[in-house]
Amino acid sequence: MSQTITLYVDGACRGNPGLGGWGAYVITEQGEHKLSGGAKLTTNNQMELTAAIEGIQFCPIDAKLIIWTDSNYVKQGITEWIHNWKKKNWKDVKNPDLWQKLDATCQNREIEWNWIKGHAGHEGNEMADQLANRGADDFLKEQNEKHSGIEKKKIEDDWLLNDPFGLDIDEEHDTEAFENDDPHSTQGQENISVQQHPHIKITPAKVDLHGPRQLILDTETTGFYFQDGDRIIEVGAVEMINRKLTGSSIHIYINPEKPVGDSVEIHGITDEFLADKPKYQEISNVLLDYLKGAEIIAHNASFDMNFLDAEFERVKLPKLSNVCEVTDTLAMAKNKHPGQKNSLDALVRRYEIPARDRTYHGALLDAEILADVYLAMTGGQVAFEMDALSQDNHSAGNNPNNIHIHADLPIIYALDAELEAHQKWIKTIAEKNGEPSIFEKLE
Repeated sequence: MSQTITLYVDGACRGNPGLGGWGAYVITEQGEHKLSGGAKLTTNNQMELTAAIEGIQFCPIDAKLIIWTDSNYVKQGITEWIHNWKKKNWKDVKNPDLWQKLDATCQNREIEWNWIKGHAGHEGNEMADQLANRGADDFLKEQNEKHSGIEKKKIEDDWLLNDPFGLDIDEEHDTEAFENDDPHSTQGQENISVQQHPHIKITPAKVDLHGPRQLILDTETTGFYFQDGDRIIEVGAVEMINRKLTGSSIHIYINPEKPVGDSVEIHGITDEFLADKPKYQEISNVLLDYLKGAEIIAHNASFDMNFLDAEFERVKLPKLSNVCEVTDTLAMAKNKHPGQKNSLDALVRRYEIPARDRTYHGALLDAEILADVYLAMTGGQVAFEMDALSQDNHSAGNNPNNIHIHADLPIIYALDAELEAHQKWIKTIAEKNGEPSIFEKLE
C-alpha cells in the first residue's frame, strides 16, 4: 500500500426529498482535501451514498482507506446487506444505482468502514457535515445565478403583450414587488442571520413565501425538570409558511453551565463537546428575534416551552410563550389517534415518513422529522376544504346541513406603480388591436 487515507463522509438534505448536499473530508499524508457537491431534488440517504462514492473515487486505487460515516444505512449496507441484495438481483432495494456504483467503486480497494456518532463534536465528522451543507448552498447559489440570467431575459421581453395572463411569469419574480409591503414575508429574515456567535447557525430562506410563519421546534436538555435546574443544550427549528418549508432554520448548541449527566444516553451530546459553546445569555437575543411572532409547533410542546420560558426569564427577556402562539403535535396526535402510541417515532411509522437515523436524538433532526409528521397529520384538512369549497352553489344552498368554511386569507393590494403599469398596458392593447380590450370593458 502506498499510503493510508482517512475519509469522513456525510450527506445533508433540506426536506428529504429536497435540496441536498454531500461532503467528503479527505486526510492524506500530504494534506487535507475538502470535497462537496449538491443536487436539486434528492434524499439524505442518496447524499450519504454520493459522499462515500465521491470520496473514494478521489483517492488512489492502491491506498488503504479508513472511512468514517454517521450513517448506519451506508455502513451496514456496504458491509452486510449488499451481499443479499446482489443475490436477489437488487430487487426491492432503494437507490440501487447508487449502491451499485458504490460497490463498483470499492472493488480492488482495501477499505475499513467505521460508524461515528453524528453531531457529537468530532472534528472530522463536523467538517464533513459543514462540507455537505456547503455543497447544498453552493448548488443553490449556482442555480439561482443561472435563474437570474433567464429572469433578466424575461424582463427585457415585452411580457405584457406576449403573455397577458402572466402564465409564464416565474413566481419568484412575480412576488418581488410585494416584498417590502408584506409583513409576513420571509424577506428580512436574512438580517437575523448576522450571527452574534460562531456557534449560532442560521440558514436564510431559500424561497420567498408570504403568510404567517410557523416554526417547527425541538430542544435537547440536561434532564427532564426545568424546576430542578436542568438546562437547554440544543435548540433547532425549521421555518414553514403556507405548508411549505422555506429552507430557513436555526440551530444552536448551548453550554448549560452544568454536567449533562445521564441525558447523554438520549442525545449523545457530551460535556466536552459543549465546553466551548456559548452560554444562553450570549445567544438569547438572536434566538428570541428569530422565534418571536411565529407559531411554535412542537411535540409535547409544554416541555420545550417551559424550558425556553425559564431560560429567557433567567436572562431578563420576555417568555417565549408570551410572544408566540404554540401548537402541540402530541395533543393533536392523541386526539387523532386515541389509545395508540403517539411518540414521534410511532408517528413516523404510522405516516410512513422516510426513515432517518435517530440512534441519538438531535434538535434540528427531530424538528425536520416533526415537520414531515405535522404535514402528514394535517394534510387531510386541506383536501376537505377544497372538496367543500368546490361544491355546486345551488346544491349547497339547498342543503340545510351545508358546512360554511371561513378562511382568513391575507389581502394583497396592488401598488400605485402597478396600477399605473396596468393602465398603460390596457391602453397599449387597445392601440394594438384598434379597440378596447376585454379588461377595459370590464372596468
